[in-house]
Amino acid sequence: MPKFPLRPHPHLYEIDTYVWLEQLSAKFGRVIHLSDVPDSEWDAIALMGFDIVWLMGVWQRSAISREKDLEAASQRAAAYSEILPDWTTADIIGSPYSVVQYEPDPRIGAWSDIDFARNKMHQRKISLFLDFVGNHTALDHPWVREHPEYYVLGTEQNFEHDHSSFYKAETNKGTVYLALGKDPYFPAWDDVAQLNHFSPEMRAAQLAELKKIADHCDGVRCDMAMLQLNEIFERIWRPLIGDTKVPEKQFWTEATSLVPYLTLLAEAYWGTEGRLVELGFNFVYDKGLYDSVRDGNNGDIHWRLSQPEAEQSHFARLLENHDEPRFAEVFGEDRFRAVATLMGTLPGMRFYQQGEELGIKLRTPVELRRVAEQPIDPARKEFFAKILDVTKEDVFHTGAWSLLPVTPDNDATAGNLFAYQWRSAKAWMFIVANLSAAPAQGFVHFDAGISPARTYNLSDRLDDVKYVRNGADIAREGLFVRRDAYRAHVFDVTPI
Repeated sequence: MPKFPLRPHPHLYEIDTYVWLEQLSAKFGRVIHLSDVPDSEWDAIALMGFDIVWLMGVWQRSAISREKDLEAASQRAAAYSEILPDWTTADIIGSPYSVVQYEPDPRIGAWSDIDFARNKMHQRKISLFLDFVGNHTALDHPWVREHPEYYVLGTEQNFEHDHSSFYKAETNKGTVYLALGKDPYFPAWDDVAQLNHFSPEMRAAQLAELKKIADHCDGVRCDMAMLQLNEIFERIWRPLIGDTKVPEKQFWTEATSLVPYLTLLAEAYWGTEGRLVELGFNFVYDKGLYDSVRDGNNGDIHWRLSQPEAEQSHFARLLENHDEPRFAEVFGEDRFRAVATLMGTLPGMRFYQQGEELGIKLRTPVELRRVAEQPIDPARKEFFAKILDVTKEDVFHTGAWSLLPVTPDNDATAGNLFAYQWRSAKAWMFIVANLSAAPAQGFVHFDAGISPARTYNLSDRLDDVKYVRNGADIAREGLFVRRDAYRAHVFDVTPI
């Protein structure tokens, strides 16, 4: 199957599929499955300039996961009531990351519905991404009953000693004690069983599942992708898997060989991003940059943006997703303009979650099937409309990106300015953002392209103001820029 064409530096739009379909059903007064989504909805997504739609949570969910969420409902009642005041237990549907099998949830539709929606997206030059949860399965996945040997297994003593890390399951081969899936830095997840990534039979079965998914989409977002690296799996699970041999190949090497036409996006942490790119991932989460921007660590931001563009082009630049608090909640009224400008104009995948562009403030728990309508923030809506509109332009996808040095004027604030450009044969965009709580100023230096004999018109696409600057002055000492706290420019540069 040929790879569906994807622009460089694509824009991704994450949609909580179940919640979205419930919202559309309420909007149109009838039950909407994926194949029933009106063309106007796909048109609106295309108009915003998105290259990819990630339909999060389309797979069949676990009954056991739902039971555990119901047991915890009293502890989560305040969060549920905030986002859905009239919630009932019927609104709790279990985690989309406790997958019972890779078949579409009946509420979403059937494979034919996914294929129909994909065709609608392709008509609008949009790729479809789906989830692949490779590290673990639901506790009621058929493999638990039929192939318990696919999992990391403990003993009865392990289970009696630590009920929070093991699950007692009855299988076709007798009683087993499944290790629960985990990130080594946090307690085990209580609704998923840990797969044994050193089992050749399990790997073969899992690759077959990935191939099945790949026949119906253009890319997959791989949940906790670093947990399937041989070295990380061995470090966590060697005490329970004994002398099981380490496979000669990495799982992701086998995966990219099997489905080379599939675009792979990794949820990845702990400095594993580069390793996953080496193994064939097209994009990896840039959680490090997110953390530095959130924490105001401008020195680290400068370091990250000074890395080669070829490396940065593999990063997914995000300000929120279903695991993070909402952007509007974290970055408040003051910071959002500069931060959204930065993340929306850097090289790499530009990652948005549905509602981010409207200033939605409440995060939706992934186990809920619906949410109440939330107020839209007009200022954020207007601002994101500008950012998405300008970054649709070809220069932000096919142009050359370069970071520009900024030197001080007469104070020490230049380090708070981040300046870079996108250039092509037909267009030139210059971006500068102040990521500090006070005004910042300095001289931006262009490595080439400035003619001392010409004058330049700088038209700000965010604030609709224009500046005229002399090329001789810019070539001699740089372009002087002063920007107020947490403000940015996106200049369209035109020689006069």
